[in-house]
Amino acid sequence: MTLDEVTRGMSVRVGAIEEKEVRVQALRLGLTEGAVVTCTANVWAGAVVLARGGQEFAVGQRLAERIRVWPVSRSGGRR
Repeated sequence: MTLDEVTRGMSVRVGAIEEKEVRVQALRLGLTEGAVVTCTANVWAGAVVLARGGQEFAVGQRLAERIRVWPVSRSGGRR
């Protein structure tokens, strides 16, 4: 699944980001491979708001649809 498909309350682990431009933009937000983030809002055709380490940040739809993620269970493993 991609980051733009997550729903509110869902925790996901960021996968490998293949495209260099996307990887650079994601890195600026602290979205590195293996990072676990929680979706606090997903505005249809808009930004995905994520929380990590007590901070919230928004990822635009175009960037979010190019980042692969995997759902994680509350214990931290893949579902």
